[in-house]
Amino acid sequence: MGFWRTKTLAAMTKAEWESLCDGCGRCCLHKLRDEDTDELSFTNVACRLLDLTTARCSDYAGRRRKIPDCVQLTPAKLREVDWLPPSCAYRLVHEGKDLYPWHPLVSGRAESVLEAGVSVAGRALSERDAGDFAHHLVAWPGELPPAARTKKLPQAARKRP
Repeated sequence: MGFWRTKTLAAMTKAEWESLCDGCGRCCLHKLRDEDTDELSFTNVACRLLDLTTARCSDYAGRRRKIPDCVQLTPAKLREVDWLPPSCAYRLVHEGKDLYPWHPLVSGRAESVLEAGVSVAGRALSERDAGDFAHHLVAWPGELPPAARTKKLPQAARKRP
């Protein structure tokens, strides 16, 4: 049984906490919030530190020094944020839900995130190339991809012995 099923987020070790991240990169996409309505909109514009090929931070250890407003998730912070994607393991565990079969902790393979259509790899552009973020509004970062909705893992993404 996975540790995420038996431990609270606050009780996890640093290594367990970090391993919950599936590496999809969706949280690294810029979001816009309407000042009048507080409505949240997603963009396909990635933080300049996000590697658009791997959907991984190119300087995870130094990200907060380079990007001061980069959000460092904590169990307490999870109660405040409303922009985590529905596939996010931190959000799922916080809500008392299980991880999807394509999550690397379940599948045993980092590639299963890309295979399930959850990763931003190949779907985002850098903030350096974007211009006005309002021209890059998209819905998909806030939605669960159809292939990821299934509780059954595709044959190619199943854990190998």
